[in-house]
Amino acid sequence: MGEVTTSLQRPVTNTGRSKLVRHVDSFEIQPPAPPSHNGVPRSAWARARRRVSRWHRPYITLLLLLDFAAAAVASLIAIETFDQSRAGFYNAEEDPTWFHTVAFVLLPLGWIISLWANRAYDRRYLGLGPDEYKRVMRAGVAVAATVSFLAFATKTDLSRYTVGTALLAALLLILLNRILCRFVLHVVRRNIGQAGHRMVLIGTLPECLEVYTAVTRNPAAGLMPVAIHITDGYAAAKGIETPVPVYAGRDVLALVREVGGDTIAVCGSASAEPGELRRLAWQLEGSGVDLVVAPQLTDIAGPRVHIRPIEGLPLLHVEEPTLSGPALLAKNLMDRVAAGLGLLMLTPVLLAIAIAIRVSDPGPVFFRQPRVGHEGRTFRVWKFRTMYVDAEDRLASLVDRNETDGMLFKMKQDPRVFPVGRFLRASSLDELPQLINVLKGEMSLVGPRPLPADDGDFLGDVRRRLLVRPGMTGLWQVSGRSDLSWDEAVRLDLYYVDNWSLAYDLSILWRTVGVVLARKGAY
Repeated sequence: MGEVTTSLQRPVTNTGRSKLVRHVDSFEIQPPAPPSHNGVPRSAWARARRRVSRWHRPYITLLLLLDFAAAAVASLIAIETFDQSRAGFYNAEEDPTWFHTVAFVLLPLGWIISLWANRAYDRRYLGLGPDEYKRVMRAGVAVAATVSFLAFATKTDLSRYTVGTALLAALLLILLNRILCRFVLHVVRRNIGQAGHRMVLIGTLPECLEVYTAVTRNPAAGLMPVAIHITDGYAAAKGIETPVPVYAGRDVLALVREVGGDTIAVCGSASAEPGELRRLAWQLEGSGVDLVVAPQLTDIAGPRVHIRPIEGLPLLHVEEPTLSGPALLAKNLMDRVAAGLGLLMLTPVLLAIAIAIRVSDPGPVFFRQPRVGHEGRTFRVWKFRTMYVDAEDRLASLVDRNETDGMLFKMKQDPRVFPVGRFLRASSLDELPQLINVLKGEMSLVGPRPLPADDGDFLGDVRRRLLVRPGMTGLWQVSGRSDLSWDEAVRLDLYYVDNWSLAYDLSILWRTVGVVLARKGAY
């Protein structure tokens, strides 16, 4: 979070301006936008041709070069793999110029055009979420369809193996490029604080602070609030500490330029008046400043939200979460197959861990404990034992040293954990036996963590976690694990229940690998 300001800065005073100097030292202040009347610029050519936020320009340029190179390398792989790669090209052996032009120039250009047509270079989809990868997949289908059509139309007998290898390899290499570029972008955003959007939040103070908390929860998203413009006056914020400076009664566009912002986020009820929001959009035309609206629909993912205009009124429809159907069947099938293969492939590792536990502390290898599962059914979870055999007896003397605020007992230096057990916890290897629970259908690979059955009843919002099977990993684990508060962990679990999908499960599994390797929040 940013620096906490204990008093509100009024921009009409010299003090208020001096406190904001550090926010704009490294940002170029844009010239005033051309005057307009009723949202109509005097000259369409006078509009800003560049947005204030420019991080995406070099990023897109890098993606273009890497995508072209990936398609060319894929063609080279296919040509070197198959002897009949030149089939369909007459005189290719004597004069391979046309063949090489198609393989290393035209086909990569076709990929670039298809990616562009499917908006895989649209800055709104870059750096976060699965949409970028979905658009790359669509571009791959379009390229395959185009090549097939051209071969059919020109009656060219191409080598199917060569074409298939070239297209599949190009798709995989482009996806790999996107993953690596996104990783670098996230590192820059987390560690340097660049390549993001500097936001000014508009709304009541509680609404703005809620949006502030949401957008700063994940630094990789690149959303950095730098100021709040409250619509209910300074009196509403009197005596309240705020993470960024608070303003009221200012011209919004002038304020954005003053603090070096590039995005305005209209929060909650501030977007309820359509006339005001429309006039703000008019005011921002030609300024290069982005406008986003954060409605009062927290923790609801995009696939459940649809805009359906009725007589000019954009109605926001919120669909029910999908808790049954083909997607759930596919999830269960994926769980069982992955668990079975995992147990088979990891058998040597499981045996080595079992021997290490027995050598470290004589006693049972596995820890079995009743947990609450799907729809409140109780099952016994499988875990490698990481504590001494008398751990339960020693718990009473450690209750007052609990470092969490929820239903679980957690200590960073728990004296009940033996050395090998500490390593197993840090590396999450103690969770591997839960593949047995997954294979039996008691758990899933991804879902809310199963809580002990003897920690009292599940009341209120917490009970909603039981609508899905508990998981070996989940949104809670990839977002901080034991470092999170109980309320935050519950919020993440409920978000998963309401918005789960197969693509989201795969994303969480991928993020789990990084979290486990970094040993983040594991103790």
